[in-house]
This record gives sequence, structure tokens and C-alpha cells, in this order.
Amino acid sequence: MLLLAFREEAAIGATVAEVRAALPGADVLVVDDGSPDRTTEVALSAGARVVRHPFNLGVAAAESTGLRYAARHGYRVALRMDGDGQHDPASAAALLEAVAAGAELAIGTRFGEVATFRSTVVRRAGNRLLARVVSWLAGRDLTDPTSGYRAFGGRALPFFAEHFPHDYPEPESLVWASRQGFALREVPVRMRPRRGGRSSLTPLRSAYYMIKVSLALLLEISRSRR
Repeated sequence: MLLLAFREEAAIGATVAEVRAALPGADVLVVDDGSPDRTTEVALSAGARVVRHPFNLGVAAAESTGLRYAARHGYRVALRMDGDGQHDPASAAALLEAVAAGAELAIGTRFGEVATFRSTVVRRAGNRLLARVVSWLAGRDLTDPTSGYRAFGGRALPFFAEHFPHDYPEPESLVWASRQGFALREVPVRMRPRRGGRSSLTPLRSAYYMIKVSLALLLEISRSRR
């Protein structure tokens, strides 16, 4: 289990404990992305292993670090969650079951049959736009291209341990996985409010991000075809 954390001193201890209760046989690795607070100390006290960046590098770098660690230490499956408590560990088993059934990248969708996530109208509109673009590029229907709750297995884990997108990691990795022919599957998951801290994404910033990512992906495809 990979937990990505930045300034999650208030949430990481309880999140690690919950993960260990939900998946008692799993190893838990916290990737501390250069937190200036006690995130690392609290994670260690909760029983997690910790890899710490010397300074903040961003979500993509943290996820890349976690996947490299998993591949180099011989793990066959890596399940990635956020460390702020929003991803419910009770949904982890469903993602792992999808990998066991043949999925090489299982994506936890917040918009499936488990209706626990409600965002603003602006964010939902932005997500629908991005979902359509990513679905078109990936050649299959996807509902939640920005979800960070996902499991890597099969060929996807060693591939993304060595090759990982750093601009827009969640949607880009879905397009990359599709082009590599990896088996993708969306699995409904539960979301909850953050345990602590504060998200930097306001509704308008989220919508702007999704529009920007959609345009960037389309431009990249246009360039590659030329």
C-alpha cells in the first residue's frame, strides 16, 4: 500500500491505522513529499515504512517514488491512496480483487454505483469534459480520470515504475496504459471528507485544471500524429 502525503501530520496516523486494519497482511509505505511538519514521525509511529523527499516535488514524483520502491522490492501489486483520509480503505479490497481477476490497472471511480462523493456543479462539469477526452484517447469509457485511488499489477507496475507522466499523472497514465494494451478496469470506491489539512483545489481551480489537461492531451495527440 502506497500512501502519498504532504503536510498530513493530522491525518496520516489514523489513515495508516485504518489501512492496516482493512488489509492486515499488507505492507504500508508512506511517501512523504517533503512535508515541513511531523508527517514522517507520525507515520513511523503508526507502523508504516517511510520514504521522504528532501523537499516538495509534487504528486507525480511522489507516486513515481512509491511505484519504484514497490517494483524494486519485488512487490507484484501496488495500491496507491492519498494520505489525507479521503480514500476509504474499505474499498481497497475491491481494487485488489480487480487486479487478481486480470486488471493491470484498477481505477477507483467516485462516480460509480457507490454514491458517496458529491462535488460542485463546476467540478462535475469539468470532470465530464476530461472524462470524455480521456475516454476518446484511451478508446474506452472512463468516468473518473483524475482518481488517485488505484491499484497497479501485471505489466503496469514495472512499466510505470520506470515510465511515469509528470505533468498530469492520473489522466495521462490512463492514456499511456491503454496504448500499452494494459487491461483497465474501473471499480466503484467510497470517498470521505479530509481528516485534516486543506485542499489547494478550489472548485474553480479544479475546473480550470480539467479544461487545461483536456486541451494539453488533445494538443499532444495532435503533435504526435503530425
